[in-house]
Amino acid sequence: MSTEPTGDGETPDTTPDTASDTVSGTAAERPAPASGTPEHFRRLHPLTPLLRGWAFLAAAIAFGGQDALRSGEMGRFGLTVVAIAVLGMITGLVSWWFTRYGFDGDALRIDSGVLNRRSRRVRLDRLQAVDINRPLAGRLLGVSELRMEVAGGGKSEAPLQYLGVEDAIRLRAELLARAAGIDADTPEAPERSVHEVPLERLVWSTLLSGVFVFGLVILVGIAVAFAVVPDRRAILGVGWSILPAVIAIGAALWNQLGRNFGFVLSESPDGYRIRKGLLDTQHQTVPPGRVQGVAMRQPLLWRWKGWVRLDVDVAGYAGESTDDSQRTSTLLPVATVEEATTVLRYVLAGSDPLAVPLHPAPRPARWLRPIGWRRLAYGADDHVVVVREGVLYRNFTAVPHAKTQSVRVVEGPLQRRLGLATVRVDTTPGPVDAVIRHRYAHEARVIVRTQAERARLARKADVPEQWMSRRQAPAGGGDPDGDADGDGQQTASIERDQE
Repeated sequence: MSTEPTGDGETPDTTPDTASDTVSGTAAERPAPASGTPEHFRRLHPLTPLLRGWAFLAAAIAFGGQDALRSGEMGRFGLTVVAIAVLGMITGLVSWWFTRYGFDGDALRIDSGVLNRRSRRVRLDRLQAVDINRPLAGRLLGVSELRMEVAGGGKSEAPLQYLGVEDAIRLRAELLARAAGIDADTPEAPERSVHEVPLERLVWSTLLSGVFVFGLVILVGIAVAFAVVPDRRAILGVGWSILPAVIAIGAALWNQLGRNFGFVLSESPDGYRIRKGLLDTQHQTVPPGRVQGVAMRQPLLWRWKGWVRLDVDVAGYAGESTDDSQRTSTLLPVATVEEATTVLRYVLAGSDPLAVPLHPAPRPARWLRPIGWRRLAYGADDHVVVVREGVLYRNFTAVPHAKTQSVRVVEGPLQRRLGLATVRVDTTPGPVDAVIRHRYAHEARVIVRTQAERARLARKADVPEQWMSRRQAPAGGGDPDGDADGDGQQTASIERDQE
């Protein structure tokens, strides 16, 4: 394996400097200054102790209640619950009182801690995204959680739990305005709706998902088993076997339908805005230029409907759990190819990934990918590198040159015998990977050198810190279906092969 850096002798965007004031890649936790917290700093919402502590109280009731029911000592259990509630409320109130936040120069500073004081700073020039989440309990009480994602951060940097709804909206607008280099008192920018997902389409996309269909097949099989084997003792064992199918169906319903309910994608001067959610609502704002890569995906059962999904990589989200990463990386949960193409061109402003000529994989690749080797292809222009692959589950990936972290060649034992190699164009960790599979080894090394040079030149022209004056109109033109150009190259298409 060999690796090519994309800059002058070093790999960009991999140092701790990319995060907020950082130590080992995480937000710096330093003692509060001797002068203490400034007077203009604000506290969180007064209901914060209640929202943070109710889960622990509920767990105590659930576990302690079982023992109390068995022993019959409900009186003692009630006194224990009251004591836990009082102790938790006092602890929460003390923590809330000593937690304050405010702007300190070019960073948002958050002071917290009772015995051990901590002061964390989130650098605004590294701000990648600002989210407002409203869990069900928060919606009932009128509060929100504000989460900030920064480049190089392993998780959300010092999430503010909880703020009043209006306070959260104002703080998000101020964060984005300061990060964009405009007046801090600038109100939230107006937005224009780009795409709304119809409920009917969202429901059908859920029913046609692989997880849902798999769970449904299991349920049908179990129902047949019930009819064939009427033994009551066997029914209990079969009933337990239903559980995985029920979980699979429930996961499919929630991940696609519950989380993406009411999905709206809008554009504004301060970035792309996403609103979605049935029980827990999420308001995402991703500043322009912070998208590291985009993938257009098409599951097999969606093909007859002509639907696709758009996923993105955004620096800062990578350190989250798989569950949270899936929730924050979806740019469009389901859309037609034409709708997704429009959004793709807008997100990657200045380029048209679907018009980039593609180079198919060489014939020896069929020994390593008997099914679908003809779908393997890659291409590049002055703005992006694109990769196409997949037969049953089709993928089309586009990564801007300026967002390339490193480029490397990987050769497995079978690849070496066939004279092949794979090129990986690395961005920030996330669901979008640009992997150029099974090229001739000498071609792979040429790809590495040329891509590293493209990335180096692109990064010199890319200045993401202040974006308000740098917005570009999306590139137009280009046929999304594409046609062969007559000399072995092709135009990108997720709908069909042109080879």
